[in-house]
Amino acid sequence: MKYTFLGSTGLRVSRICLGCMSYGAKAWRPWVLEEDEAQPFFRRAVEAGINFFDTADVYSLGRSEEITGKALRRYARLEEVVLATKVHGEMGKGQNMRGLSRKHIVQGCEASLRRLGVETIDLYQIHRFDPHTPWEETLDALDHLVRQGKVRYIGASSGAAWRLAQALGLSERQGWARFVSMQNHYNLIYREEEREMNPLCAAEGVGLIPWSPLARGLLAGTRSSATDTESTLRAESDDFARRLYDHPSDWKVVEAVREVAQEAGREPAQIALAWLLAKPAVAAPIIGATKMRHLESAIEAVDVQLTPEQIARLEAPYQPHAVRGF
Repeated sequence: MKYTFLGSTGLRVSRICLGCMSYGAKAWRPWVLEEDEAQPFFRRAVEAGINFFDTADVYSLGRSEEITGKALRRYARLEEVVLATKVHGEMGKGQNMRGLSRKHIVQGCEASLRRLGVETIDLYQIHRFDPHTPWEETLDALDHLVRQGKVRYIGASSGAAWRLAQALGLSERQGWARFVSMQNHYNLIYREEEREMNPLCAAEGVGLIPWSPLARGLLAGTRSSATDTESTLRAESDDFARRLYDHPSDWKVVEAVREVAQEAGREPAQIALAWLLAKPAVAAPIIGATKMRHLESAIEAVDVQLTPEQIARLEAPYQPHAVRGF
């Protein structure tokens, strides 16, 4: 495994982050793995040197955090692990069970700490931006958690670059804890983040940890067409993916990835991940794995080096997209 710094911090993370949305309760999503099924993935990730794990309170409504925390306490040294979770999503009925108010953030953090079974969360992220809550309230609450020792670093996910710039500027003026990472929607099929968000993060020392690096499986090369929704259980039930990837040019990108992969003797997923890993400010793509070969493929992708000519071929079919994923 290879490692890098997360943005401009001194925190070292593996170049692959294991996303834990895949582990939780089938009642939440039918393709999710229950605890017994999930254990081998955590064990293998730790054995391979992965030290970065990402979950969220809303994944399986807390069950993912419980499974993740228990597995890492069993297989890893917690002082070496970088454990990340998120707050924002709806966690129950009621007016204050969602969003980024001070109340929900503080209560959400305390609940996540209990489920994870730890005293401190390494990276606490806002899952989305909240248009209804002033940045002052959100950032002050996050800084409060850092000063209490309940959170070590804070991060953001999925929003407009101008809003992230607002937050960074406000944190600097107030002397508050600053976002050190951006978990954004970025892959070979969706590259709109290259216009503003990625350059902003590179300039401000904010590390990128992209979600959906394989475009919900499209870039893994296992589907027969862009409209194939029956090749996997997740594809059958993932309505969100159909809202993200419906551009006419998407399949041309998939075909380019397949061609480069065949010539290089690699899997399409490894080519797609290698492309991301070569991009400025990208620290660690967040990969999901429900089959062990998914995890093994991602681990091997860290060592794949693409040539400038291969990168140009992979990027050539791309066409501008509407903004997706916020």
